[in-house]
Amino acid sequence: MLRKLISLCGLVALMAACAAYRLEAQANRQAAVVLYEGARLISGDGSAPVADAAFLVQNGAITRIGRKGEVTAPSGAGRVDLTGKTVMPTLVNAHGHPGFQRGLTYSADNFTRENILDDLNRALYFGVSVVQSQGIEKGDITYQIRADQEAGKLGGALLRIAGRGIGAPNAGPGGAAYAGIAYEVTTEEGARRAVQELAAKKVNLVKIWVDDRNGRAPRLSPALFRAVIDEGHKHGLQVNAHVFYYTDAVELVDAGVDALVHMVRDKEMDDPLVAAIVRRNVYVQPNLSPEWNTYAELPHWLQPGDPLTKLLEESASAPVIARMRKAYEKRDPAALERTRTQYAILQRSLARLAKANAKIMLGCDTGLEDHLFGMSEQHELESMVRGGMTPMQVVVAATSRSAEYLKLTKKGVLAPGKDADFLVLDANPLDDITNTQRISRMFVKGVEVDRAALRPSLTKVWTN
Repeated sequence: MLRKLISLCGLVALMAACAAYRLEAQANRQAAVVLYEGARLISGDGSAPVADAAFLVQNGAITRIGRKGEVTAPSGAGRVDLTGKTVMPTLVNAHGHPGFQRGLTYSADNFTRENILDDLNRALYFGVSVVQSQGIEKGDITYQIRADQEAGKLGGALLRIAGRGIGAPNAGPGGAAYAGIAYEVTTEEGARRAVQELAAKKVNLVKIWVDDRNGRAPRLSPALFRAVIDEGHKHGLQVNAHVFYYTDAVELVDAGVDALVHMVRDKEMDDPLVAAIVRRNVYVQPNLSPEWNTYAELPHWLQPGDPLTKLLEESASAPVIARMRKAYEKRDPAALERTRTQYAILQRSLARLAKANAKIMLGCDTGLEDHLFGMSEQHELESMVRGGMTPMQVVVAATSRSAEYLKLTKKGVLAPGKDADFLVLDANPLDDITNTQRISRMFVKGVEVDRAALRPSLTKVWTN
């Protein structure tokens, strides 16, 4: 009888807590101003965290930040107690490829409005509020989605676009799903014309592929990539380069490229190249997804009980997760050793860049097969720390630095005048970067994201 009474009391308490949460949420939705109090606040710009913070949100923007007791709320304001939590900006991913995976299939036929929106919603579920697509886009679908988001008609992570990327013949993105998408240029006139067409469609940036794609294509010559960079800058557009070889990176930096969306992969980035990157204000995406192939056994982030596994199981179908796990069975020792040797090059280069305070931002080729949106970004943060960055450097790279590069002046930082885009975490990511995965709540422009409502569509099992 006592046990039943205790169970009943527990149920009553749970119901009361849920009711209180609903009442609080309803009251705060109706309030023009909401005061959030008690959390540790990480602004995202590298400044020291504010303990026991308080901040006001009005009309989707932060208006004041201070310590609890120092920030007063106007009459009628809503209040949210975040004691024991950590608040930081939502994540900004500067390198994704939405729309190609649906369930266990990966093809050009999957590039539909519905599927792209699924990827953007999955990113949002993991705390990513912005996704920059990097040049593998068909038709006008992404332009329509961007317009609808800007008009307030669509949710999901905010989509930024590059349209069709530019490369030499057959040098664009590899894989059958991407065939025929990139511009293939052979003359300076053709290179400039491609940029002009992209500018007319108001892309957010320009993407180029420079290397020979493991020998399957000619290299984009310096004369051609210089023409793209020059034409892009004439139209106020930043130019990103897919790079593999050290020599290409040196020439691109000298040519005024704005960002490298991979680090050099044939050799370590040495001090002269790192110094040139810093001097020329070139942004760099570590793009550490090759780390996935360095594990001989199932990695911790796919094992039960891991916070990233929990997020994955809440946002992806069981067949996809099973395939991801199966990939770690019977690994070839020789292939593992080659991958680890190559990956060590990336880690050493990242450590050099971090030590030199280069402008590192979050970008990890999200959207390649089984590199699911949201999960890939969260895992990249962990890889960046293992590669030599401090947790604070990683938080900056994933928030303010990416937003800065993408010219999103209202995002990436928690400060007065900025959008109220923030994560409420159950633990401090400066103690352990994987705590960015322990998401309690998420807000975009001051409105709480109903993450639970996203799950049914994200976990759907596709039959084709």
